[in-house]
Amino acid sequence: MSQKIDQKIEVSRRTFLTGLGVGAATAAAATVLPWRPARAQTANVIGGQAHTYESAASWGQVPASVQLGYTHGVQVDRAGRVYVHNQSKDAVAIFDSEGKWIKSWGPEFAAGAHGIQLVREGRDEFLYLADFARHIVVKTTLDGEVIWTLRYPEAGGLYKSENDYKPTNVAVLPSGDFYVADGYGLGYIHHYNAKAEHVRSWGGNGTEVGKFRVPHGIWYDERPLKTGGAARILVADRENGRVQAFGLDGQALGVVTTDLRRPCHFDVRGDLALVPELHGRLTILDAKDKPVAYLGDNPDVWKVGGWPNLSPATWAPNKLISPHGACWDAQGNIYVSEWIRTGRVTKWRAVA
Repeated sequence: MSQKIDQKIEVSRRTFLTGLGVGAATAAAATVLPWRPARAQTANVIGGQAHTYESAASWGQVPASVQLGYTHGVQVDRAGRVYVHNQSKDAVAIFDSEGKWIKSWGPEFAAGAHGIQLVREGRDEFLYLADFARHIVVKTTLDGEVIWTLRYPEAGGLYKSENDYKPTNVAVLPSGDFYVADGYGLGYIHHYNAKAEHVRSWGGNGTEVGKFRVPHGIWYDERPLKTGGAARILVADRENGRVQAFGLDGQALGVVTTDLRRPCHFDVRGDLALVPELHGRLTILDAKDKPVAYLGDNPDVWKVGGWPNLSPATWAPNKLISPHGACWDAQGNIYVSEWIRTGRVTKWRAVA
């Protein structure tokens, strides 16, 4: 059952740009270090057949003064710029498609940087950022100007305090409605309209259908419209190892994919859905939610001592450690962000 819940919205016009890397000229002048050590790439092919990619060696350069933290989410804008949400003072780090540093902003997100969703509204583009430490979702411009800040749902009896609410990702509809996954909190999905007014909530912690154990990722899925079906909401039910589908009204449609290794989030391109799995793998699902490819598979890596913070000397270009976010760009290349203390973002160029 859904419940009506009020919420607080705080609006600000301020921009919280940092003084680091304020333009391409600054980036060109900066001393840069490779994100990970440059070394001979001998096993840089990922996948096979219709889903073959090649690792771009040492993609991502940062100024000497920058040290990224846990890299959680990644998105690409129309111009091909890559946005990485990570736990550092450079919480929104921006690169060009070749991995050259552009700039950063958002030190306020350093403690709780998590989900990042880029949304197009006409000619404009915006970011929806989930901050689990501050218990908020923030809509910003691409340069960090805050449009609004949405705090936890206070009424309805679901939350005793903001400390129970720890949002992890956001899904946005073409209408402007959006859904927030309280992945690290009490396990609810919250539906808001385009004015950021609460509509309904559903879910909560549990193992039965319609319940979650860490609803970590969430996606508005239009693929069923192509075959006469209805759009739906997909939820990466991470600790239950499955993907669940829901109607836009929150009605459970069932479990659509199982046997996943801690699925974290989604991206969709055409009929395919990309699912990063925290335990060392990316899975591509077809329009019927069936796996058609496993990429970067690194079996049992999570059992290695010190995981996920393994030494860069052990990293292989075609093997994943702890994929937390992933997305395609317009050319079909894949960017993967991994949950590693010093950050790891990999670009895989599509070759088939």
